[in-house]
Amino acid sequence: MKQKEFVIPFSGLKQGKHKFTYSIDNTFFESFGYNEFNGAAVDLNIVLNKTSTMLELDMRAKGTVNVNCDVTNEPFDLKTESSLELVVKFGEEYNDEDDEILIIPHGSHQINVAQYVYEMVVLAVPQKRVHPGIADGTLQSEMLVKLEELEPKDTKKDKNITDPRWDALKQLKTDK
Repeated sequence: MKQKEFVIPFSGLKQGKHKFTYSIDNTFFESFGYNEFNGAAVDLNIVLNKTSTMLELDMRAKGTVNVNCDVTNEPFDLKTESSLELVVKFGEEYNDEDDEILIIPHGSHQINVAQYVYEMVVLAVPQKRVHPGIADGTLQSEMLVKLEELEPKDTKKDKNITDPRWDALKQLKTDK
């Protein structure tokens, strides 16, 4: 079974709240075949509230993932924070079609939350990853220098100089 440490045996627990804590590193994400992170250091806290008819899981993850910048390809640590509330109910057969409600068969005594943790953390990372040094100007990179060189020249500085090929069309716009 994948990620055995994320199997929570709830059958022996009393009703009420129970805490579980985990430290997640990059091997967790690699076990899902996800290799977008260079490294990961995420703390996960799960509060399981057991009632007579269902389980409520409140999962909260906080930490950093090391990713490559989409602009410069420089690796950097990106802070991440995510949460997920999952309700586990008992039914005739296993059903995980709903993102927030999991139905497990009557008589089950444990639940594996690894897939939910994986999705929660991966989806919390922004689609576009930009090194914070780009915004504040502290990052010195050959790639940034090259991008600056290749940047299109600003033609708006010389407003009086126009392309004569467009002058006739501009007249059409102003002649009514």
